Amino acid sequence: MSDEQRRDGESPEMKGEQPEEVKDRWTQGPDVSQHVNDSAVSAGGVGNSVGDDAETLRERQRLAQLEMMDRWIGGVLTEQRRTRRWKLFFRLMLLTIVLVSLTTTVYQVWWAESVATVPTQPHLGLVEVHGVIASDAPANAERIIRGLNRAWSSDNAAAVVLHIDSPGGSPVQSQRIYAEIMRLREQGNKPIYAVIEDIGASGAYYIASAADEIMASPASLVGSIGVIYAGFGFQEAINKLGVERRVVTAGENKAFLDPFQPLDENVEEFWQSVLNQTHTQFINDVRAGRGDRLADSPEVFSGLVWSGEQALALGLVDELASLEQLARAEVGGARWEDYTPRLDPFERLTRRFTQAAAEVLGVSSSSSPLRFESP
Repeated sequence: MSDEQRRDGESPEMKGEQPEEVKDRWTQGPDVSQHVNDSAVSAGGVGNSVGDDAETLRERQRLAQLEMMDRWIGGVLTEQRRTRRWKLFFRLMLLTIVLVSLTTTVYQVWWAESVATVPTQPHLGLVEVHGVIASDAPANAERIIRGLNRAWSSDNAAAVVLHIDSPGGSPVQSQRIYAEIMRLREQGNKPIYAVIEDIGASGAYYIASAADEIMASPASLVGSIGVIYAGFGFQEAINKLGVERRVVTAGENKAFLDPFQPLDENVEEFWQSVLNQTHTQFINDVRAGRGDRLADSPEVFSGLVWSGEQALALGLVDELASLEQLARAEVGGARWEDYTPRLDPFERLTRRFTQAAAEVLGVSSSSSPLRFESP
């Protein structure tokens, strides 16, 4: 074998060369080395690591890692400060919205009503009865009674007018309003009228019957003097679904209206007696308010709804007239003022949300199962 071949076959150990160490790409890669060199140059050191011992190189790598860590921590802190600033911004915006809402509510409830200009000319004092009559609805007894007393005590209100557009609602709320109208009517200081727009049925007609006179349009819907309870029976459905109903009561009839149990004959008879008694109260109060003007016909109290023209013939209304016609007859012009207390905007929003949720869930928002309401 020649000398050249022997030289080519020699191993690195035989040539006197040392094997290269395995490099860690995270601490000894080209990027780190370049960063170390740049840091060394910026610090006034030598930019080339050739000739440096291993300890010096490791120290420079450690410093480079610390510098990168400092940059990372700085970025994290900057992001946290930015996040805190946005949180603070949104909290301030929310606080501003709440303060503006509260200010608007206080203004409308206290200040706006107190500074509202009441006409100095004679006018009709309107009290609006719109929508379902219920304790949790705009047409509730407390609000309507407050409006009645405000219109009654106004010196320039020549008459109090119940402006009705309602299918009825709660028997208790209707009875409270009826009683207050009758109390004011007995004082005799000024007339009280009921003007029915599209519909004045059931509980709404209960209220109207307390007025001195009732007016309606020829096509208005009037009447529905009756009481209704409506529910569902799910006992067959629950059996088919294989669902077990668990109800624990104290009192054998406590759950007598449970829709998942069949309606017993005795229970149905009892519940019918409750409806009949409430219906009797309705009839007696309508007769007390209308007197001899009612026609002597059993159909008047059968729960039927009549047109305004038919209602006139049955004595359920006194005249076919509009609000404008009444105003011209009473005060010589179409002048009226709404005395119904304004609704709190937040309360109005809450009520709408509650009603929408009740409709979605298929439940009634009223606390009473009985209704003076048009079907």
